[in-house]
Amino acid sequence: MDIHTKERLLDKNIAPSFSEISDLLGEKAIKRLDEFEGYLNSHYDLVRALKFPFGNNYGWGYKYSHKSKMLCYLFFEKGSFTITITIGKPELKKLYQELERMLPKTQILWENRYPCGEGGWIHYPVENDIELQDIKKLIYIKKKPKQL
Repeated sequence: MDIHTKERLLDKNIAPSFSEISDLLGEKAIKRLDEFEGYLNSHYDLVRALKFPFGNNYGWGYKYSHKSKMLCYLFFEKGSFTITITIGKPELKKLYQELERMLPKTQILWENRYPCGEGGWIHYPVENDIELQDIKKLIYIKKKPKQL
């Protein structure tokens, strides 16, 4: 799916309120966002920041970090959201050990990633709870969670 085909919050000069974000995402995507943030908060020393990175096509989203290590970006869309995550050379072995057990969509997105060194960036439109499980796996691969 093309990153540019969904309605997004594209006015760089006006940071959206939570109400505007919620209205755009809709009830199902907000529940998914809450589940995602619950996972991140319970496994990482999470820092969430509202950002407008990467130019005008992506729009507003949250940058999630563990302390100073960037985990991913989440871009708000009409009825859903897209996770943008980078997997670097140190994580490739773990990724390839897990990739065959992940969804075909996840495998295709990785195959068609935006290359960066030996790894790359993927833009993952999260449309359901099963896809969210793969996102959690990718983040786990990127940064092992803190001891619970």
